[in-house]
Order: sequence, then C-alpha cells, then structure tokens
Amino acid sequence: MKMKLFIHIICLFLIASQHTNAQKRNNVWCFGDSTGIDFNNGPIPITTSLNTRGSCVSYCDTTGQLQLYASTGDNNDFTNFPFYARVFNSSNLLVANGDSIRGIGWYKELVLIPMPDDSMKYYLFSIGVTSGPGFSYSIIDMAQNGGLGEVVQKNVILESFYVVDGLSAVKHGNGRDWWIVLRNASVYSNDQYVYLVTHNGISIPLIQSVGSDNHTNAGRYEFAPEGNKLIYITYTGLLELYDFDRCTGFISNPITIQPTPTSAPYGWFIGCEFSASGRFLYVSTNHPTVSVLIQYDLWSSNPAATCDTLEFSSIPQISNGFLKRGPDQKIYFSKSWECGAFPDCYPYPDSVYNYVNMNLSVINYPDSLGTACGYAPFSFYLGGKRTYYGLPNNPDYDMPALAGSPCDTLVSINEPASSGSSNANLHVYYAPDWEKAFINVDKLKGKNYRLRMVDVLGKEVYAESGVLNSPYFTKNLNCASFAKGMYLITFETDSYRSERERMVKKFVVE
Repeated sequence: MKMKLFIHIICLFLIASQHTNAQKRNNVWCFGDSTGIDFNNGPIPITTSLNTRGSCVSYCDTTGQLQLYASTGDNNDFTNFPFYARVFNSSNLLVANGDSIRGIGWYKELVLIPMPDDSMKYYLFSIGVTSGPGFSYSIIDMAQNGGLGEVVQKNVILESFYVVDGLSAVKHGNGRDWWIVLRNASVYSNDQYVYLVTHNGISIPLIQSVGSDNHTNAGRYEFAPEGNKLIYITYTGLLELYDFDRCTGFISNPITIQPTPTSAPYGWFIGCEFSASGRFLYVSTNHPTVSVLIQYDLWSSNPAATCDTLEFSSIPQISNGFLKRGPDQKIYFSKSWECGAFPDCYPYPDSVYNYVNMNLSVINYPDSLGTACGYAPFSFYLGGKRTYYGLPNNPDYDMPALAGSPCDTLVSINEPASSGSSNANLHVYYAPDWEKAFINVDKLKGKNYRLRMVDVLGKEVYAESGVLNSPYFTKNLNCASFAKGMYLITFETDSYRSERERMVKKFVVE
C-alpha cells in the first residue's frame, strides 16, 4: 500500500514538473518599433526586426527560446495593399517567402499556432479588415532552409468577407487542438464563427448566433485564463461576456456589461485583459480627447455596477492601446504618442521619443480590487525602443487539457459527465447492435432543455429542445445515419439558482 502511494506521488510530481517546465512558449514578446520583452530572465527589453503599430505574434519553444514572430504594417508603406505582413525567425531574419502575407496594419489581424501533428510547422492565420477582405492562413515550415524556415503555403482563403479586427485563438479541451474565433464585419449580425484546427486540418466554421449584433469592424476578443470565458469589446461601445466550451466550441450565456452605443469616452473600447484568476477585467478606451483605464469585477452579480476608473487622461497626444497579461501575471499596457500625422503618427519620426512611447504601463497586482491593483503608468522602460498600440496577440500556448473532462481523451468514454453543484449527471451508452445511443440525465433541476450532438470537427448533426419532466431525461437516439467516429453530446437546461446545468459527454459510433 505504501509503495503504491509512493509511486502515485512520484507520478504526480513528474507530471507537475513537466507542466511547469513547459510554461515558456509565451516568454518572448515582439512588438512596436523594433522592441520586445524577454520574460525568461526578467522581464528585460530586447531588440527585434519589426516596426508595427498593431498586429504582432511570437512563439517560443518549451525552453523559452524564440522560434519565430510576425507582424503586419512593418514595411512603413501604407500603399502596399492588401499584402502587408512578414515573418521573422529567431535570428531576426525574414523567413524565406515570409513577406506579402495578407493583412494591412491594424491591431489583431494575426494568430500564430503550432500544427497539432508537427512540431516544426505552424499556421499563421490572418484577416482583411478594411482592404483585401477575407480570412486566410499560411503555413510556416521551420525545418526548411537549413532551419531558418520557409512559408510553404501562403494566403489560402477560408472566407471572403471583411473580418472584425479581433482574431483570437484558444486551446481545445484536449490540450492539443485549437479553436479560432472571429466575426464577420461585412454585415450587422450576432453571428460568431468558430473554427476547429486538428491534425486533420481546419474545419468548416461552427456559426453561432449569440449575444448582441456587431456594428463595427473594430472589435476585440479575449479569452479568460481558463479558456471558459470570452469577452468581446467594440470601438462603438459594446462590452459583452460569454461562456466558452473548450470541448465543443460552443459560445453561450451572453452577459451585456456595456451596451452600444454609449457616451464618450466610455464607448471607445480598444483593449481588454483578464486577471489571472479571471475575476477582474481591465478595459482601455481610445477617445480622441480622453483616454480611460477601467476595472470590472466579473464575479459580481452586476459587473456593470463595479466599473472603476483607474486612470482618466485628457492629454490628446496620449492614446491608449492594448493590455496583455504577461508570464509573470502582471498586465502590461501600451500607449501611443499622437503627433498629428496619419495614420496615428505611424511610423514615428526620429524626433518623437518620449516617456509615453518609450515605456509600458504596468498593473502589478491585477487580482486586487481598485487602486490595490498597483497600476503604475509608464513604469517599464523599453531600453530606448518605442511602442505603439499593439501587444502580441499570442494565445496561451501552454494551456493544459481539461483533465477529467469529456473531451480529454484520457477519460473513459462511458464515464458520466456532471454539472457542478446541481448534481445532475449525463450518461450516454452506445449499443452497436441496435445503432442507438441511450441518453439518460438524472437529478435535474431545470425546466427546459436543449440537446445537441456534434462531430469532432464541431459540426452539429442533431439537436432538439423542449420542456423537462424533471428530475429525469431519457432518449434513445437513432445513430444509423451517422458516420462512424467520435461524437459529443451536450445537454443543458435553463438556469437554476444562477447556475446553468450544462454537461458534455463523448461517445463513439461503431
């Protein structure tokens, strides 16, 4: 018995050690005017080869060594539409064929993720916000060109509409695959596009009509640290919070914290970031004459009522940019200096060096309420380099799998899925001889339900909703017309004591 306990403890220690050692893929940031931050031994400022006012991404290996980075708008030529992004390697050299990638020079046009099945290949997703419409991807193979890398596929178009400037990504619940989230800027709607990226490629989008209509191409997504929440802000004043299911890609339960439109300066949202616990949300505004930094408490029953203005700046030349949580869990805040040129004093003239663009502001204790968060304006010196609006649009590359969840492949297929404190349990048993899935849910408290079945690419193959005869739900689902393979059953009810009963269970059609 003691030996078994010892072995168990050793296994847990090894797993924990491996997880700790892997937390370095986001340890080098590249942004602004040839600047960056190395968090491996710091944070300390570094020099890079880009010059971008906005969109930028970077990726490190598990030891924290920079592998590659990319940005839009870094060739100082706003006439070069629509191809306006470049890719660099760890030697700060342009990757072969790494220019002319779709993008212009806005703020969240790029997302870089490693391929789920190949440690040397990467997807670089990019969007067209105001020119060169579309959602595209390019493939970077770092094994090519003697290890210096090459873009082996470029600007493969997935969508042809204009896209909201808020491309974002999060790890799938299995810890290997990825979800990509975006919005259509060509029409006013509440459609949200979710793509699944696996070793089999990129899925067709799961299009979900959730929350308020979007009325702008200037919007931003941001995922909470656990990936279970998603915030959406817009320049026209919308601030909305959603639940996100990392197993299925489902967006649900919209909470409108700030409707649109609203009065200045609180409607000009440009950047947002969660604290490490997910409790506090920080939002920056970018009004032409007044810029504001706000804190919201998302654990409050009324987050809108917790709006706390941490900074109110009426200096027209100081223009707020993005917020991003670093590996040290502090939140870094970039501001740009406006000098009357278009677009937005980019690129900076050689004469424009000052305390605004040569420093980042820092929220030192983001999980503390109000002024206890330790907001320190212009406190991180960039080593003589300059920043603009943007900070790296890097997802959490080290986000672990949802251990014990229905989409963690280490979990037994026939293990019931539970729903928190409501004690409800979802059971799914597939009988191959009858080609039926027997679905049973017990201990339910809700009154209305929705049942959905999706395949591994997120495509919905069955759905129904109705009134519950609580506390039980049973169904014998005929699966004869479904292809063989893995499926996810999602069962949810209306709210019960402010907690929505929601369960996800996987099973295999044989």
